Amino acid sequence: MKSLILILTISFTFSFSQDKEICIENLSIFAESAKVKNYDEAYKPWSEVKDQCPDLNLAIYTYGERILKSKIKNAQPEDIDNFKNQLIELYDQWLIHFPSKRGISVVGDILSSKAQSMIDYQVGSPSDVYEVFDKAFLTDSRSFTNPKRLYNYFKTLYNIYKESGNVSTEKLFEKYEEVSEKFELESKNLAKKLDVIIKKEQSGEVLNTKDLKRKRVYDVNSNAISVFLSNLDAIISKESSCDNLIPLYQRNFEQNKGDIVWLNRAASRMDAKECSDDPLFVKLVEQLHSLEPSANSAYYLGLLNDKQGNSSQALKYYEESIQLEIDPYKKAKILYKIALKFKSTGRKSTSRNYAFQALKHQPSLGKAYLLIANLYASSANDCGNSQFEKRSVYWLAAETARKASRVDASVKKLAIKTAQSYEGRAPSKTDIFTEGNEGKLIQFSCWISRSVKVPTL
Repeated sequence: MKSLILILTISFTFSFSQDKEICIENLSIFAESAKVKNYDEAYKPWSEVKDQCPDLNLAIYTYGERILKSKIKNAQPEDIDNFKNQLIELYDQWLIHFPSKRGISVVGDILSSKAQSMIDYQVGSPSDVYEVFDKAFLTDSRSFTNPKRLYNYFKTLYNIYKESGNVSTEKLFEKYEEVSEKFELESKNLAKKLDVIIKKEQSGEVLNTKDLKRKRVYDVNSNAISVFLSNLDAIISKESSCDNLIPLYQRNFEQNKGDIVWLNRAASRMDAKECSDDPLFVKLVEQLHSLEPSANSAYYLGLLNDKQGNSSQALKYYEESIQLEIDPYKKAKILYKIALKFKSTGRKSTSRNYAFQALKHQPSLGKAYLLIANLYASSANDCGNSQFEKRSVYWLAAETARKASRVDASVKKLAIKTAQSYEGRAPSKTDIFTEGNEGKLIQFSCWISRSVKVPTL
């Protein structure tokens, strides 16, 4: 009996060893084919490894996703559903066998990939898709970072809200705030990485190959976040008019007046939609500040005083807001918002000062450079002793706009277009030749207090 057990054990071990060797061999075969995008050749050996040794290597799932998407794209109509189902099942197996990478969970990434594929290949109902997205977000939002998927997470809920009426307005706004805050977090994380490289550049240090490669990746991701966040805001803007927001927040104020997160979100939304003239905004801000004085509540109090014409008191609250905020990136955001407020009231020098302060905390904040460029351009008729000098202000504005294009990919196209527009208003080559001041330094003695060098011909 013992001999029989030993024989069976040896036989099983030998068979298992052989199977694993075959799996390893097939893994190598399909991986090589997939690397050169020969997905048809990769499919059979990949399928065998997936079925026989599903926990052998992560490549089964990373390459498997590409292989199946290619099969779906090129399959005969009668085979498409089969490959779609295989793809959805692949994500489920992925979660079982490789839910983490280098010891860090990637569940949110896998689930959101699954939900996106359900959208792309029309698998399941909108409610099914949203359920997967929601599970990804609630289970592991840390690895749910893809801008397109984050956008579609909210868009799916919005479509259900519009088509079925089974989603309340409260839930829609709550989810919008959660997703937009996630976008802001990802944008901040990218800015931190990008600012390290920008500071190296600004110090005169030459960027190495690794730095340049990272900067390209950060630029692409930053631009994607900007695009999809803009799309997200476009969706909610249809619902978040003051006529909709004010009764909604009034209705929910009593039950949420002790909830700092809710109060912050409500005040922020009303500020963004320019509903801050309504008495409800005052009520929200005062309640928020009484519960927990913060950078946000102080900023809103500054805003209220600005609207009431109390400029000195407004400035006091703005400064308090800056002091209360310890996160440099949130501080930069507040400083930029304050700069915008002063720009709107015509206080150009003060606006520029706050914009420069924002850039000290976040060098990659391109829109701060664009704001400064606009301030300069708007002063072209007020600076300089001659028509040539007045128009020379546009060179300074263009230079500043181009700085925005270099540090922030999310505003690059706008910044370049803006710079070209300013350059078109600056003195022409003929003007420079006629004046005979090529290479001359022009000093602006107005509030700008900067100089610009006349271009060489």
